[in-house]
Amino acid sequence: MNINLHRIPVRELVDGYVDNDDKGVVGFGGNLDIRPAFQREFIYDDRKRNAVIDSVIQGFPLNLMYWTVKGNGKYEVLDGQQRTISIAEYVNDIFAVKFNSRLHTFGSLPPKVQDDILNYKLMVYFCSGSDVEQISWYRTINIAGEVLYEQEILNAVYAGPWVSSARQYFSKRGCTAFKVGGDYLRGSSIRQDYLETVIWWISNGDIETYMATHRHCKNADSLKAYFRSVVDWLESIFTNRSSSRKKLMKGVEWGLLYNEHKHRTFDPIAIDAEMEELLDDDDVMESGICPFVITRDRKYIYKRTFDDKVKRRVFKNQGGICKFCKREFKLHEMEADHIKPWSEGGKSNEENCQMLCVNCNRTKGDK
Repeated sequence: MNINLHRIPVRELVDGYVDNDDKGVVGFGGNLDIRPAFQREFIYDDRKRNAVIDSVIQGFPLNLMYWTVKGNGKYEVLDGQQRTISIAEYVNDIFAVKFNSRLHTFGSLPPKVQDDILNYKLMVYFCSGSDVEQISWYRTINIAGEVLYEQEILNAVYAGPWVSSARQYFSKRGCTAFKVGGDYLRGSSIRQDYLETVIWWISNGDIETYMATHRHCKNADSLKAYFRSVVDWLESIFTNRSSSRKKLMKGVEWGLLYNEHKHRTFDPIAIDAEMEELLDDDDVMESGICPFVITRDRKYIYKRTFDDKVKRRVFKNQGGICKFCKREFKLHEMEADHIKPWSEGGKSNEENCQMLCVNCNRTKGDK
């Protein structure tokens, strides 16, 4: 990785600054892509944004910034987008900050202060290197400012038409993915949570390889079609999508379930009735009901371990006596055991719990 330090005056940074919304943000005479396709939307709140300007006015140093060298005099902001946009928007009179106890846009500041801001030098590293080097470096510098998530790092490294297309669908405020399946996804679209989740699903957990394979594709239509198929599949199974049911459906690993069970036939009416019964069962973990009715795997709705309160009550009721050897032990010398084995449908509740000494429980388990 080649890294060279440059001191860039604010007047050069904001030269030619244009915010074209979805088409991007540029500056530095039109040669700097301030918000490339891989980058997040602006997320600084007023306090953080104003703190950047206050630091510049007072001449305090800002954190280092990093630009990727693209060649032919072109650059992309690798780290420092939020600070860069804050400075450029202030110089362009888009907001005001307090100076000498009064709110001032840049244009209302005294000429001397304006000149000081424009002459303020930003410390910028120009970086160039291979994909692997960029990923490693990006993770290394990702320790200050607004922390980037792993998906944002990968978007930076594999930037291109595929990432641009994917972000347009999955990563904008009010994006299509939110409208199509926002009820089933957790997180924030603009922090790349939607995009990361769906790539995780389609790649069965190998996000980096999937992005490397598709980086030169003209669009992300196959990823969009996959997501649409997942949503259509789950909605064909769970036809009752009342507000209470949607709470159960939020954040389920739908794509992984779809990958494994998409060719099976399900009865929506029977599933709805079973879900109603499960919701009335106090021992059932509601968050796992949807995966359970598809997979039939009890791990989703029944805990395999007993709560500490249950252990203490059963221990007290047994008088500290092991149910097998009939000897007396202290609580920490005993373990909770299912009377009816969990594998045979036994629940992890007080009625199905017995306290055994460690030796008896391990010996029982070996039989």
